[in-house]
Amino acid sequence: MTTTPSTATAGAATTADAPAVAVRNRNVASALLRNGAVLALALVMVAGFVLVPTFGSADNLRNVALAASFIAIIAAGMTFVVISGGIDLSVGSTYALAVILSAQASASGSAAAILAPLAACAVVGLAQGLAITVLRLPPFIVTLAGLGGVRGLVFLVTHEGNDVPQVPGFKVFEVLGTGKLATIGTPVWITLAVFAIGWLVLNRTAFGQHVQAIGGNGPAAELMGLPVKRATTSVYVISALCAGVAGILTTAQSGGGQEARIGDAYELQAIAAVVIGGTLLAGGVGSIIGSLAGVMLLFVIQNLIVQGANLNSYVQQLVSGAFLLVVVLVQAALTARRGGT
Repeated sequence: MTTTPSTATAGAATTADAPAVAVRNRNVASALLRNGAVLALALVMVAGFVLVPTFGSADNLRNVALAASFIAIIAAGMTFVVISGGIDLSVGSTYALAVILSAQASASGSAAAILAPLAACAVVGLAQGLAITVLRLPPFIVTLAGLGGVRGLVFLVTHEGNDVPQVPGFKVFEVLGTGKLATIGTPVWITLAVFAIGWLVLNRTAFGQHVQAIGGNGPAAELMGLPVKRATTSVYVISALCAGVAGILTTAQSGGGQEARIGDAYELQAIAAVVIGGTLLAGGVGSIIGSLAGVMLLFVIQNLIVQGANLNSYVQQLVSGAFLLVVVLVQAALTARRGGT
């Protein structure tokens, strides 16, 4: 069969365009991984405004943002860990430790109520980070041990959960939890500040680049001479400190009186938000803004379920779980497309 010049030219053009198409497809997939959660949040909120009249009220939106702020701060620290290729299952227990210690230390003043839990949380994060980097233990095992160990410590300091410490009188630090600025609760503003700092650290500092490189390929990062052990240890300290900040804000808002079981499964919510936000569990790729959008997606969906359908918490969990599964499947497809497979 003889190939005509026009057919040959068309075939050559198609072959020449193939690399450009592949690059374009990878760029689209990367953009969706980074910004998919933000787009999904916008779509869900528009649907909420249209379908559920009470959803768009200023009071409801303020309440959603306030409720999400504590998990969001934990998720900010978790983002660093997951991008580095690790996992932190201990943040729920670390959060509970901060809540209890903040209430107990408040008897000595506001400074103690803030510094004591932060110091304790930093020690937890440092111990776990060193176990992972120096002893080369798997992050899953180390932080799973931390989940149980720190929770046991919480029960120890509360005498098996029987003591429920309260903040005695009014302390200045309680303004962090109960204050408002422009009618929006202080915890929301603190959350935005944490994410702004996190974005700058992750995207505008050498440390942030090191974290992403370690998550992408740890052995290669070591061969390049990057401070792998120091950076990896640091992300667990950051995660624990974020959990500590969330715990302090909880005490400041409630005035204490929280049970030793507070924070159960918070680690799962934080991880879910980070994954929904586009951070790959394999590490190396992630967005801290996406994590914030992921948290808001979870809480907006829960709010819409309550406002629109008045369904119970078990249905909320079912919907959230199904949504997370869909997100993971979409992520897998986008990752394959991004890699050109």
